[in-house]
Amino acid sequence: MTVDERRLAIDIVVPLYNEAEVVAEFHRQLMDVVTPLRHEYDVRICYVNDGSVDHTGAELAKLAADDAGVTILELSRNFGHQAALTAGLDRAEGDAVVTLDGDGQHPPQLIADMVALYRTGYEVVLTQRVAADQPSFKRWTSTGFYRLLSVIGDTQITAGSADYRLVSRPVLEALREMREYHRFLRGMVAWAGYRTVVLPYEERARIGGQTKYSLRGMARLAANATFSFSLVPLKIALVVGLCFLVLAGAEALYVISFWLTGRQHELVPGWASLMFMMLIVGAALMIAVGLVGIYVGYIFQEVKRRPVYLLRGVDRSAGDRPPRARGGQEP
Repeated sequence: MTVDERRLAIDIVVPLYNEAEVVAEFHRQLMDVVTPLRHEYDVRICYVNDGSVDHTGAELAKLAADDAGVTILELSRNFGHQAALTAGLDRAEGDAVVTLDGDGQHPPQLIADMVALYRTGYEVVLTQRVAADQPSFKRWTSTGFYRLLSVIGDTQITAGSADYRLVSRPVLEALREMREYHRFLRGMVAWAGYRTVVLPYEERARIGGQTKYSLRGMARLAANATFSFSLVPLKIALVVGLCFLVLAGAEALYVISFWLTGRQHELVPGWASLMFMMLIVGAALMIAVGLVGIYVGYIFQEVKRRPVYLLRGVDRSAGDRPPRARGGQEP
């Protein structure tokens, strides 16, 4: 049976971390979109509890008990947003998978449009924030980061894109082949290079609670993106070293010129200039060694081959629900 001869299977993956106060309202808004879609498609929802320490797990258990189309993945601890998304993607069984955050900032109403674009032949449907009401600092740093990454990396990533996207089955299988420990899914999807369309949207305010992405978390994500998709930092260190080599050669020629013209007595040692050059050279060396160290650290964490996440359990409490066969056909 071909895809066109049966009901299309759509999986929706939603990672959550300490979102107990917004889970019920988010699910209600999501079901407002999913319920009409289920008349035409086989839609299932997978919530990933990323080691929440509040009552998020209990709230999710209620959802699974009331809806046979809801599955809950419980991670053993907080592994981070990208790892939680990976857990949901690994569990997905449909023809297409939609990922979005569970705080309400990603409007679920776009899912129908994303599925429609998928049906026209696109393998990746990205979303892009437009006119987002964000703090100036976050907006400037985000724009600057994506521009810089596009310049220094070998992968073009859409500025303002988020982890709100639809990927087809071939893209999902490709992502499952990429098991790197430091994950940046936006870059991994872009690197895969499938037929892509961008769907703009206006980001909403959170339903409640506080953002879980701290400045430190955003910096860690930016570092993972930079060091996973670009070797330019190492090349910069090499260029800086070559520049100082050229300066050393110029200094040597300058000193030799005094000896060749018989003016060696004019060479008075300068303590200030010497210390200045030592500090500059030392700083350049430390930066170069530090950059190499970061890459070595990334390599060290990769070669250990630790899993990206660990599951504590899977909740399918609403009756007997065997997994769907690939493509949405029931076994």
